[in-house]
Amino acid sequence: MMTTTMTAQVEAYLAERTSLGFRGAGPNASQLRSFARFFDGSGHRGSLTTDLAIEWAKGHARGRDPRAWARRLDTLRPFAAYLLREDPATEFPQTQIFGKSHRRATPHIYTEDEISALLAAARRLDPEGGLRPAAFEAFYGLIAATGLRVSEAVKLRCADVDLGSRCLTVRMTKFSKSRHVPFHATVAVALADYLGMRDHFLPRVAEDPFFVSTPSRSLKKRAVHWTFQKLRDEAGIVARGAYRDVRIHDLRHTFICRRIQRWQAEGTDIDNAIAALSTYVGHAKVSDTYWYLTGIPDLMATAGNRFEDFAFAEADHG
Repeated sequence: MMTTTMTAQVEAYLAERTSLGFRGAGPNASQLRSFARFFDGSGHRGSLTTDLAIEWAKGHARGRDPRAWARRLDTLRPFAAYLLREDPATEFPQTQIFGKSHRRATPHIYTEDEISALLAAARRLDPEGGLRPAAFEAFYGLIAATGLRVSEAVKLRCADVDLGSRCLTVRMTKFSKSRHVPFHATVAVALADYLGMRDHFLPRVAEDPFFVSTPSRSLKKRAVHWTFQKLRDEAGIVARGAYRDVRIHDLRHTFICRRIQRWQAEGTDIDNAIAALSTYVGHAKVSDTYWYLTGIPDLMATAGNRFEDFAFAEADHG
């Protein structure tokens, strides 16, 4: 039976993670401390129980969304495993009693006209004919053409963009890996146009940021998102997915979905091709890329038709 306070146990857990090289518990540290305050204030002086874990996850959440309750339990789960090492009487829910904590919502898939309208709006940014409109047009266009994450595009250095071999070097990305991203000849032309404008305003240094909005200011994620909201509204793009507004990240979704759709139309062996696509976009697991088959109605219809053909063929052979 636990004899120390839950607050002390949480602090010991966080200290252990730090000693092992982890950065505490990240944003979960505040949630763990919140749980500890709840537990110590409950009057319970024994081991962690399932009932108390559920009460905190559900009864002390800000909203009434079961996904939020499930996420709170997910926060506690590693800590409960830590407690179990010292206290065999520790209890914790072993099933997803509130359902899955993360359910992927259908993204907005851009049409070609919408992407063209977005880039045209970028060209009209102030100052007319200046570096800023050229930078934003090239930035959003590159994401649409390659599926880069916003953070990856922002971090590109001049040395990372090789127009001759038509290849980007994306360094230390989301999963601390680097990769090469080849791009189409039309992308090379667009980037060369932007570089011509960039070279007019400042010298090109290998380790300097590739995308700059002024000679002294590189593009920042906050400015990229703020400007996108303005351009999205100006272009009149209305969300068709599960989100209230279209997002920059939907350009990445669109790139992947359109590539898979093209392969489907061409009769490409998707199982072989999608592994290469997963590497290209920097997914940690091929399953993350396969999800796009289930998230888009057009792809679901194609997949369903292919399954019907397979089923009928099996029946004929039977």
